[in-house]
Amino acid sequence: MAMDVVDYYLHGDDMQFVEIELDPGEAAIGEAGSMMYMEDGIGMTTVFGDGSAGSGAGGLFGKLLGAGKRLITGESLFTTVYTNQGSGKRKVGFAAPYTGKIIPFDLSQIGGTLICQRDAFLCAAKGVSLGIAFQRKLGTGFFGGEGFIMQKLEGDGLAFVHSGGTVLKRDLAPGEVLRVDTGCVVAYTTGIDFDIQFVGGVKTALFGGEGLFFATLRGPGTVWIQSLPFARLASRIFAAAPRTQGGGGSGGEQGGLAAGILGGGLLGGLIGGDD
Repeated sequence: MAMDVVDYYLHGDDMQFVEIELDPGEAAIGEAGSMMYMEDGIGMTTVFGDGSAGSGAGGLFGKLLGAGKRLITGESLFTTVYTNQGSGKRKVGFAAPYTGKIIPFDLSQIGGTLICQRDAFLCAAKGVSLGIAFQRKLGTGFFGGEGFIMQKLEGDGLAFVHSGGTVLKRDLAPGEVLRVDTGCVVAYTTGIDFDIQFVGGVKTALFGGEGLFFATLRGPGTVWIQSLPFARLASRIFAAAPRTQGGGGSGGEQGGLAAGILGGGLLGGLIGGDD
Protein backbone atom coordinates (compact mmCIF):
# COMPACT_ATOMS: atom_id res chain seq x y z
CA MET A 1 0.00 0.00 0.00
CA ALA A 2 1.33 3.46 -0.91
CA MET A 3 2.36 5.57 2.06
CA ASP A 4 0.68 8.90 2.72
CA VAL A 5 3.22 11.74 2.78
CA VAL A 6 2.43 13.94 5.77
CA ASP A 7 3.90 17.07 7.33
CA TYR A 8 4.43 17.31 11.09
CA TYR A 9 5.60 19.58 13.89
CA LEU A 10 6.84 18.57 17.35
CA HIS A 11 5.64 20.75 20.25
CA GLY A 12 7.15 20.95 23.71
CA ASP A 13 10.35 19.72 25.27
CA ASP A 14 9.89 17.03 27.92
CA MET A 15 6.10 16.62 27.59
CA GLN A 16 5.85 16.51 23.83
CA PHE A 17 3.07 16.05 21.35
CA VAL A 18 3.25 15.77 17.58
CA GLU A 19 0.96 17.71 15.25
CA ILE A 20 0.40 16.03 11.87
CA GLU A 21 -0.92 18.06 8.93
CA LEU A 22 -3.01 16.11 6.43
CA ASP A 23 -3.86 17.10 2.89
CA PRO A 24 -7.35 16.19 1.61
CA GLY A 25 -7.63 12.41 1.47
CA GLU A 26 -4.50 11.77 3.52
CA ALA A 27 -4.64 9.76 6.74
CA ALA A 28 -2.62 8.92 9.83
CA ILE A 29 -2.88 5.94 12.17
CA GLY A 30 -2.60 6.26 15.93
CA GLU A 31 -2.22 3.95 18.89
CA ALA A 32 -5.39 3.58 20.97
CA GLY A 33 -5.74 6.53 23.36
CA SER A 34 -2.92 8.60 21.82
CA MET A 35 -5.04 11.26 20.07
CA MET A 36 -4.89 14.71 21.70
CA TYR A 37 -7.07 16.77 19.33
CA MET A 38 -8.24 16.91 15.73
CA GLU A 39 -9.63 19.71 13.61
CA ASP A 40 -13.05 19.78 12.02
CA GLY A 41 -13.15 17.81 8.79
CA ILE A 42 -11.09 14.86 10.03
CA GLY A 43 -12.96 11.55 10.18
CA MET A 44 -12.01 8.95 12.80
CA THR A 45 -12.38 5.23 12.08
CA THR A 46 -11.35 2.30 14.27
CA VAL A 47 -9.91 -0.62 12.29
CA PHE A 48 -8.97 -4.21 13.14
CA GLY A 49 -5.16 -4.47 13.07
CA ASP A 50 -3.10 -1.59 11.67
CA GLY A 51 -5.05 -0.89 8.46
CA SER A 52 -1.88 -0.93 6.33
CA ALA A 53 -3.26 -3.49 3.88
CA GLY A 54 -6.34 -1.44 2.96
CA SER A 55 -9.98 -2.23 3.49
CA GLY A 56 -10.24 -5.27 1.25
CA ALA A 57 -6.74 -6.69 0.91
CA GLY A 58 -5.93 -9.95 2.61
CA GLY A 59 -9.51 -10.80 3.54
CA LEU A 60 -10.53 -11.86 7.02
CA PHE A 61 -7.43 -13.98 7.55
CA GLY A 62 -5.14 -11.06 6.78
CA LYS A 63 -6.99 -8.82 9.20
CA LEU A 64 -6.88 -11.47 11.94
CA LEU A 65 -3.15 -11.97 11.36
CA GLY A 66 -2.44 -8.24 11.61
CA ALA A 67 -4.52 -7.91 14.78
CA GLY A 68 -2.91 -11.02 16.27
CA LYS A 69 0.56 -9.53 15.80
CA ARG A 70 -0.49 -6.46 17.77
CA LEU A 71 -2.02 -8.61 20.50
CA ILE A 72 1.23 -10.58 20.88
CA THR A 73 3.19 -7.34 21.43
CA GLY A 74 0.78 -6.31 24.20
CA GLU A 75 -1.00 -3.63 22.18
CA SER A 76 -4.71 -3.23 21.44
CA LEU A 77 -6.32 -5.30 18.68
CA PHE A 78 -7.47 -2.03 17.09
CA THR A 79 -5.87 1.12 15.76
CA THR A 80 -7.56 4.38 14.80
CA VAL A 81 -7.31 5.93 11.34
CA TYR A 82 -7.69 9.73 11.07
CA THR A 83 -8.59 10.81 7.52
CA ASN A 84 -8.87 14.35 6.19
CA GLN A 85 -12.31 14.38 4.59
CA GLY A 86 -12.34 18.13 4.01
CA SER A 87 -11.22 20.31 1.11
CA GLY A 88 -8.24 21.97 2.82
CA LYS A 89 -5.40 21.03 5.11
CA ARG A 90 -6.38 19.70 8.55
CA LYS A 91 -4.35 18.86 11.65
CA VAL A 92 -4.47 16.09 14.24
CA GLY A 93 -2.35 15.93 17.39
CA PHE A 94 -0.97 12.87 19.21
CA ALA A 95 0.34 13.16 22.78
CA ALA A 96 3.05 11.13 24.49
CA PRO A 97 1.80 9.00 27.42
CA TYR A 98 4.54 10.10 29.86
CA THR A 99 7.52 12.42 30.17
CA GLY A 100 10.02 11.97 27.38
CA LYS A 101 10.72 12.57 23.72
CA ILE A 102 8.90 11.76 20.51
CA ILE A 103 11.30 10.52 17.82
CA PRO A 104 10.27 10.94 14.15
CA PHE A 105 11.52 8.27 11.75
CA ASP A 106 11.47 8.45 7.97
CA LEU A 107 11.52 4.72 7.33
CA SER A 108 12.70 5.21 3.75
CA GLN A 109 15.99 6.64 5.09
CA ILE A 110 16.78 3.73 7.44
CA GLY A 111 16.17 0.80 5.12
CA GLY A 112 12.41 0.58 5.48
CA THR A 113 12.39 -1.26 8.83
CA LEU A 114 12.74 -0.23 12.47
CA ILE A 115 12.75 -2.53 15.52
CA CYS A 116 11.47 -0.88 18.70
CA GLN A 117 10.28 -1.81 22.15
CA ARG A 118 6.71 -3.05 22.45
CA ASP A 119 5.03 0.08 23.82
CA ALA A 120 7.07 2.66 21.89
CA PHE A 121 4.86 3.21 18.81
CA LEU A 122 2.74 6.38 18.95
CA CYS A 123 1.45 7.16 15.45
CA ALA A 124 2.40 7.03 11.76
CA ALA A 125 1.36 7.96 8.25
CA LYS A 126 -1.22 5.54 6.90
CA GLY A 127 0.45 2.67 5.07
CA VAL A 128 3.14 1.96 7.68
CA SER A 129 2.87 -1.68 8.75
CA LEU A 130 2.98 -2.59 12.45
CA GLY A 131 4.39 -6.08 12.90
CA ILE A 132 6.44 -8.16 15.31
CA ALA A 133 10.12 -9.04 15.53
CA PHE A 134 11.10 -12.26 17.30
CA GLN A 135 14.36 -12.37 19.21
CA ARG A 136 16.30 -15.27 17.70
CA LYS A 137 18.53 -15.98 20.69
CA LEU A 138 17.17 -17.90 23.68
CA GLY A 139 19.10 -15.86 26.26
CA THR A 140 17.80 -12.60 24.79
CA GLY A 141 14.23 -13.81 25.06
CA PHE A 142 14.49 -14.93 28.68
CA PHE A 143 16.64 -12.16 30.11
CA GLY A 144 16.37 -9.24 27.70
CA GLY A 145 13.68 -7.34 29.58
CA GLU A 146 11.66 -6.92 26.38
CA GLY A 147 11.13 -10.69 25.99
CA PHE A 148 11.14 -12.59 22.70
CA ILE A 149 8.95 -10.11 20.87
CA MET A 150 9.44 -6.48 19.89
CA GLN A 151 7.58 -4.21 17.47
CA LYS A 152 8.62 -3.94 13.83
CA LEU A 153 7.63 -0.89 11.79
CA GLU A 154 7.88 -1.33 8.02
CA GLY A 155 7.28 0.95 5.05
CA ASP A 156 8.70 4.10 3.49
CA GLY A 157 6.66 6.72 5.36
CA LEU A 158 6.88 8.63 8.63
CA ALA A 159 6.50 6.87 11.98
CA PHE A 160 6.67 8.37 15.47
CA VAL A 161 8.09 6.52 18.47
CA HIS A 162 7.94 7.63 22.09
CA SER A 163 10.73 7.26 24.63
CA GLY A 164 11.24 8.19 28.30
CA GLY A 165 13.52 10.97 29.50
CA THR A 166 16.27 12.10 27.13
CA VAL A 167 17.17 10.21 23.95
CA LEU A 168 20.68 9.31 22.82
CA LYS A 169 21.27 8.35 19.19
CA ARG A 170 24.39 6.29 18.49
CA ASP A 171 25.74 5.19 15.12
CA LEU A 172 27.74 1.99 15.55
CA ALA A 173 30.48 1.01 13.11
CA PRO A 174 30.83 -2.63 11.98
CA GLY A 175 31.87 -4.70 15.01
CA GLU A 176 31.50 -1.78 17.46
CA VAL A 177 29.74 -2.85 20.68
CA LEU A 178 27.64 -0.77 23.07
CA ARG A 179 26.45 -2.22 26.40
CA VAL A 180 23.11 -0.83 27.62
CA ASP A 181 20.68 -1.41 30.47
CA THR A 182 18.03 -3.71 29.00
CA GLY A 183 15.17 -1.28 29.67
CA CYS A 184 16.94 1.67 28.03
CA VAL A 185 16.85 0.33 24.47
CA VAL A 186 14.19 2.23 22.50
CA ALA A 187 14.82 1.20 18.91
CA TYR A 188 17.48 0.04 16.47
CA THR A 189 17.93 -0.58 12.76
CA THR A 190 17.97 -4.09 11.30
CA GLY A 191 21.77 -4.24 10.95
CA ILE A 192 22.23 -4.23 14.74
CA ASP A 193 22.92 -7.56 16.47
CA PHE A 194 21.03 -7.56 19.79
CA ASP A 195 22.17 -9.93 22.55
CA ILE A 196 22.19 -10.25 26.35
CA GLN A 197 25.30 -10.53 28.54
CA PHE A 198 25.78 -11.40 32.23
CA VAL A 199 27.13 -8.42 34.17
CA GLY A 200 30.07 -10.29 35.67
CA GLY A 201 30.88 -11.12 39.29
CA VAL A 202 28.28 -12.22 41.84
CA LYS A 203 28.86 -9.17 44.04
CA THR A 204 28.30 -6.81 41.10
CA ALA A 205 25.20 -8.72 40.04
CA LEU A 206 23.61 -8.72 43.51
CA PHE A 207 24.60 -5.30 44.82
CA GLY A 208 25.49 -3.20 41.78
CA GLY A 209 21.89 -2.08 41.31
CA GLU A 210 21.91 -2.77 37.56
CA GLY A 211 20.41 -6.27 37.56
CA LEU A 212 21.98 -9.52 36.38
CA PHE A 213 22.08 -8.79 32.65
CA PHE A 214 22.57 -5.97 30.20
CA ALA A 215 22.03 -5.65 26.46
CA THR A 216 24.92 -5.74 24.01
CA LEU A 217 24.34 -3.99 20.69
CA ARG A 218 26.82 -4.72 17.91
CA GLY A 219 27.07 -2.66 14.72
CA PRO A 220 26.74 -1.76 11.98
CA GLY A 221 23.62 0.31 12.46
CA THR A 222 21.95 2.95 14.58
CA VAL A 223 20.47 2.61 18.07
CA TRP A 224 18.29 4.97 20.12
CA ILE A 225 18.58 4.83 23.93
CA GLN A 226 16.30 6.39 26.56
CA SER A 227 17.50 7.76 29.89
CA LEU A 228 14.29 7.01 31.84
CA PRO A 229 12.42 3.80 30.97
CA PHE A 230 8.85 3.87 32.23
CA ALA A 231 9.42 0.60 34.11
CA ARG A 232 12.22 2.25 36.11
CA LEU A 233 10.03 5.22 37.00
CA ALA A 234 7.10 2.97 37.93
CA SER A 235 9.23 0.76 40.19
CA ARG A 236 10.55 3.80 42.09
CA ILE A 237 7.03 5.17 42.55
CA PHE A 238 5.77 1.78 43.72
CA ALA A 239 8.61 1.41 46.21
CA ALA A 240 8.04 4.90 47.67
CA ALA A 241 4.23 4.74 47.82
CA PRO A 242 2.77 4.55 51.36
CA ARG A 243 0.95 1.37 52.31
CA THR A 244 -2.20 1.57 54.45
CA GLN A 245 -3.49 -1.99 54.16
CA GLY A 246 -2.91 -4.84 56.56
CA GLY A 247 -4.76 -3.51 59.58
CA GLY A 248 -2.99 -0.16 59.90
CA GLY A 249 -0.48 0.80 62.61
CA SER A 250 3.19 -0.02 62.59
CA GLY A 251 2.58 -3.56 61.39
CA GLY A 252 0.82 -2.28 58.27
CA GLU A 253 3.59 0.22 57.60
CA GLN A 254 6.27 -2.46 57.98
CA GLY A 255 4.36 -4.76 55.66
CA GLY A 256 4.06 -1.93 53.13
CA LEU A 257 7.78 -1.24 53.35
CA ALA A 258 8.62 -4.90 52.75
CA ALA A 259 6.22 -5.06 49.82
CA GLY A 260 7.71 -1.89 48.37
CA ILE A 261 11.25 -3.23 48.61
CA LEU A 262 10.39 -6.59 47.08
CA GLY A 263 7.94 -5.32 44.46
CA GLY A 264 9.70 -2.21 43.24
CA GLY A 265 13.32 -2.37 44.27
CA LEU A 266 15.45 -5.36 45.24
CA LEU A 267 13.54 -8.16 43.50
CA GLY A 268 13.10 -6.21 40.28
CA GLY A 269 16.78 -5.28 40.25
CA LEU A 270 17.94 -8.84 40.81
CA ILE A 271 15.74 -10.42 38.14
CA GLY A 272 15.84 -7.97 35.28
CA GLY A 273 17.55 -4.68 35.97
CA ASP A 274 15.07 -1.81 35.95
CA ASP A 275 12.48 -3.87 34.08
